[in-house]
Amino acid sequence: MCGLSGEIRFDGTRPDLAGVQRMTDRLAPRGPDGRGMWCQAAIALGHRRLQVIDLSERGAQPMTDPETGLTGVFNGCIYNYRELRDRLRGLGHRFFSTSDTEVVLKAYREWGTDCVEHLYGMFAFAIAEHASGRLVLARDRLGIKPLYLAQEPGRLRFASSLPALLAGGGIDTSIDPVALHQYLSLHATVAAPHTILTGVRKLAPATIRVVEPDGEYRDHRYWQPDYTRRAEYAGMSAADWRDALLDSLRTAVRRRTVADVQVGVLLSGGLDSSLIVALLAEAGQEDLATFSVGFESEGGQSGDEFHYSDLVARHFDTDHHQLLVPSDRLSTALDGAIAAMSEPMVSHDVVAFHLLSEQVAKHVKVVQSGQGADEILAGYRWYPDLAAVPREHEPQTYADVYFDRAHTDLSHMLQPHMRADHDASTELVTTHMSAPGAETALDAALRLDTHVMMVDDPVKRVDNMTADWGLEARVPFLDHEFVELAAACPPELKLAQGGKGILKDAGRRVLPVEVVDRPKGYFPLPAITHMAGPVLTRVRDALSSPQALERGIFRPDFVTELLSAPDDHRTRRGANALWQVALLEMWLQTHGIE
Repeated sequence: MCGLSGEIRFDGTRPDLAGVQRMTDRLAPRGPDGRGMWCQAAIALGHRRLQVIDLSERGAQPMTDPETGLTGVFNGCIYNYRELRDRLRGLGHRFFSTSDTEVVLKAYREWGTDCVEHLYGMFAFAIAEHASGRLVLARDRLGIKPLYLAQEPGRLRFASSLPALLAGGGIDTSIDPVALHQYLSLHATVAAPHTILTGVRKLAPATIRVVEPDGEYRDHRYWQPDYTRRAEYAGMSAADWRDALLDSLRTAVRRRTVADVQVGVLLSGGLDSSLIVALLAEAGQEDLATFSVGFESEGGQSGDEFHYSDLVARHFDTDHHQLLVPSDRLSTALDGAIAAMSEPMVSHDVVAFHLLSEQVAKHVKVVQSGQGADEILAGYRWYPDLAAVPREHEPQTYADVYFDRAHTDLSHMLQPHMRADHDASTELVTTHMSAPGAETALDAALRLDTHVMMVDDPVKRVDNMTADWGLEARVPFLDHEFVELAAACPPELKLAQGGKGILKDAGRRVLPVEVVDRPKGYFPLPAITHMAGPVLTRVRDALSSPQALERGIFRPDFVTELLSAPDDHRTRRGANALWQVALLEMWLQTHGIE
């Protein structure tokens, strides 16, 4: 985990170094171990470093390779960097460090923009070509590492977080109506290239952008698996699929142990994180550090799942750390979590992840986490409904099942100047689902969830909350080879046993059956679910503030209606509508957006 920033000018002037320095400093939590700047001609780069691979100063960034005439900044981890280094050595390249950053530079020198095809891992990078003045930006296949962009007259700025771009100054902070439509319809997911702010965009996952010195650019999407039944897997039985997926997950988990520091696991006690622990134990890892978080009960709802995480920790004899958070910490913790958000996120477990990451970072710098399995292997309760319709009806069914509210409902919520002029959320879903390469209705839904919805909800959530404490989170279920294999898996194997059936079968090979067959759990946060105590006070203060009234996103009568019955108004998916509205306003105020 690191933070990168930079600027390229197109108007013949030098980059604004003070602005790049401010952006870089805003990224300090992502990289507490080092800071660097570089500038040549029209390009400036900044970097904050978290030391995970090559802990020496030889791994510092921005990194310049005089032999190749390249300077780069990098965020993430290339899990196959050692193998690539050996291969590149065989092709004549010489190395001055043992860092994966240098491998990226040499790979670009050898293969150009095709270098991304060789990289196994999570990454965002910027590479400046000294001779041509060209800038190359790239993002990993599943969008695990973020890259935000601000195109302004005469320049392009980029950074690992949206707040870092704001620190640079000069950003158009007006609300993007299309993004607002998606935020209110898709459970706060805003798909690339949009963000909630008109002046900030984000590079899409699996995309490499080449920016010319005159400002012209071209984007290339370099990866998209087919969600079809492929000939090479014909004749595979359910047991064959179980074993193939388990083997692929073994490889993914092993890859993510690559580090020059200790690697722990975030253990919720659910199937996904428990599988990671089991496979690490199977591989012989000893003294594995595991971490769980829970909250006080509220409104009769339990706030922890320690029974299951303790069971797994005991079974595999891990060095387990349990954190119980009292409810009176939530209002303060909420502010910290909102400050860490690159974009507003309404899922309750964002606060849990932030609090957990604070404690975990006291013990380790790197953890593995179980995010992604539900989207990839159909683990959510709504997938059977999505699978039950013909392929051509899937966009409408998806809207009926997944959307928080219909397009027509937004006129009751929003001031006229904040309304999109079309049903932007349905358009997004329809466009993605109509693309070729998805065989069944469920295939189309899983493709959308994996490559769009997941990227800008759980994946972003984990990145933002861990990074705020200088903690690197690795997600083996988002290994691109595992995703490719899962995409080809027959839908009925995923839907079996109430969802993720094929993964449950794999889990029974290595886990206690009580963990595999338990009810599905979440990070419960009762004080937010029920709008209780200091959280409700914080919500009321935000929505009645002068900033909120002046901004005028929501109709006053709608806000009054929500506040009069804080726990009564629910989205179609059952989320608290007041929380969704208030979180957006709190995020805008926290980041100083007028």
